[in-house]
Amino acid sequence: MKKSFLILAALLAASGFVRAEKLVIKGSDTLGAKLVPQLAEEYKAKHSRVSFEIAAEGSTTGIAAIIDGTAQIGMSSRRAKPTEMSAAQAKGVNMKPTIVAYDGIAVIVNANSPLSALNKRQVEQIFSGDITDWSAVGGSAGPISIYTRNTSSGTYQDFKDLAMNKRDYAGSSQKMAGNEQIASEVAKNPNGIGYVGLAYVNTPGIKVIAIGGVSPSKETVLSKQYPYARPTFYYTNGDPTGEAEKFVNFTLSDEGQKIVEKVGFVPLR
Repeated sequence: MKKSFLILAALLAASGFVRAEKLVIKGSDTLGAKLVPQLAEEYKAKHSRVSFEIAAEGSTTGIAAIIDGTAQIGMSSRRAKPTEMSAAQAKGVNMKPTIVAYDGIAVIVNANSPLSALNKRQVEQIFSGDITDWSAVGGSAGPISIYTRNTSSGTYQDFKDLAMNKRDYAGSSQKMAGNEQIASEVAKNPNGIGYVGLAYVNTPGIKVIAIGGVSPSKETVLSKQYPYARPTFYYTNGDPTGEAEKFVNFTLSDEGQKIVEKVGFVPLR
C-alpha cells in the first residue's frame, strides 16, 4: 500500500498535479522594487511550483501585513517600532526580524551640480528646511528642491533618525513613492536633492554626495564609517515555516547573497 502511494505521488508530481505554493511578500520599496523580485526569479527557476505576490509599498505596510496575517514575509528597511511590536503582541503575533542585507542611504543631487560633498550638519539643515538656497552650502544660487520618501517608508523614518536628529522634514519637501521616483526627479531638477538606497545610485542624471568626506560603499557601510548605514530585514511571525522558511534561507545562502551584492546592496558576508 505504501509503495502504491509513493508511485501515485510520483505520477502526480510528474503530471503537474502537485499543489502550487504561493508566497506573499509585502513591504519595503527599497527591498521590493529590485532585490526581492530578482531573488524570487532565481528561486522560481529551481522551484517551479512556487509563485510570488510581491507588493512593495513601504516598510510600514510590510510590518502591518505580518501583524494582520496577510503576508508570510514582511520586507522592512527599518526595525519595527515599539507600537508595532505591542500591536503584534496583542494579536498573538511574534515579530521576528531577520537581517538580509546591509544598505547605505545615499544623498543624491543632480549630476550637473557643482557640489560633491556636504557635512552632516548641512544635510540636517537642508532636509529640515533651515537652509533653502544652494549658495549657503557652496552651490550655485537657487532654491533647494527636496525629495523624500512617503511616510509609510522605512527609509523616510531611518533618514530622520540617522541624518536629521529626528527632526521633521521641511514643509516644502516633496514625498515620492519609491527610490526610483526620487532618483528620476533629482535627475530632472538641477536644484534637486534626495536620498536613495545603494541599489539606485547608478541612475543616469544623478550624483552621490560624500558625507563628511565619506562616500557610501560596501566597505564604508560594513565598517559603519558611512553615517547613514543600516540593516534591512525580513519580518515573519515567529520562525518562518514552509516555503517562507526556504525562501528566507535562500536569501541568506551564498547564492542569495551574491544576488544581494549584484543588485547593489551590501551582503552579510
